[in-house]
Amino acid sequence: MRILLAPMEGLLDYRLRDTLTQVGGFDECVSEFIRVNDTLLPSHRFYRYVPELYENSRTKSGVPVKVQLLGSDINCMAENASKVASLGAYGIDINFGCPAPTVNRNRGGAALLKEPEQMFAIVKAIRKAVPLEIPVTAKMRLGYDSTEQALVCAKALEEGGAEEIVVHARTKTDGYKPPAYWDWIHKIGSTVKVPLVANGEIWTAEDAIRCKEISGCKDIMIGRGAVANPTLALMIRGERKENLSWDEIKRILYRYWQSLESDMEVKSRAGRIKQWLHYLSRQYPEAEKDFEMVKRFTNRIDFEKYLESSV
Repeated sequence: MRILLAPMEGLLDYRLRDTLTQVGGFDECVSEFIRVNDTLLPSHRFYRYVPELYENSRTKSGVPVKVQLLGSDINCMAENASKVASLGAYGIDINFGCPAPTVNRNRGGAALLKEPEQMFAIVKAIRKAVPLEIPVTAKMRLGYDSTEQALVCAKALEEGGAEEIVVHARTKTDGYKPPAYWDWIHKIGSTVKVPLVANGEIWTAEDAIRCKEISGCKDIMIGRGAVANPTLALMIRGERKENLSWDEIKRILYRYWQSLESDMEVKSRAGRIKQWLHYLSRQYPEAEKDFEMVKRFTNRIDFEKYLESSV
C-alpha cells in the first residue's frame, strides 16, 4: 500500500510537508498547485513552491514530491510541464479538483470537469512534452455539480496518458462536506485500467480500511486527516497504535513555527499555527483549549512563549 500526502492550499505547503514526512509513513507528496495562465513561468516560481527541486525532488526525509500544475491552456500547460521536468521534477500532477470559486471562474481546477475533452487534451499535451521516465498523473473530483460525467472524465484522463488518477470522492459542489462517496471510486475503477488512489474523508485508520474495501483501491491519499493527526499514516500502516502526546505535538508545532521564520511575517505565521490547532482539535482537546488562548495573540513573543513551554 502507498500513502500519499495531499496538498492543502494555504496550509500544507513545503514546510508542513517537511514536518509531516519527518513524522513518517508517507510514500509520496504532491505540491500545492502552481497556477498556469498564459505564460511560461520562470524557474524561481517552481522553486518557490517546491524547493525540494533543489534536493532531487525529495523532502529532507527522502519522500518524493510531485509538482502539481493547474490551468486550462493546453500549450501553456505543456510548456510549463516541460520546464518543471527540466528542473528535475519527480513527477507532474494535474489538478482537476480544486473547488475554489476564484480558480473555477478562470476555468481551472474542478471547472474542467465540465469539459472532459479539454481534460484529455491537457493530459495528452503534457504527456507528450514530458520525458517518459517522469510520471504524469491527475487528480479529479466526481464532477462539478453532479456525478453524471465522472466515468467520462476518468476515461478522458486515462486516454490522455495519465498513469494514475487520484479521485477525491466528492463533487465540486459537495466541497469538503461529509460523506465521501467511495463507492464511486469503485465504479471508476471498473471503467479505467490505470491505478486509482482513493481520497476524501479519511480521518482514522478505520476510515482507511473501510475506504480501501469500498473503493477497491490499494493506495490512498490523506490531507486534512494527516494535519489533524500527524501519526495517521503510521497508524494506517499498523506501525503505531497511539497518537503523539500533546507535549510532543507542541514540540512539532514549535519546529514548524521556526521553519516559517525566514520568509513569513508574524501575522501569517500566527495564522498558520491557528489553522493547524483548529485541525488538531479533532484529535486533541488540548488544541481547542490552546486555540482559544492563542487566537488573541498578536506578537511573536507571546507565540514563542506558548510554543516553547513544551521544548
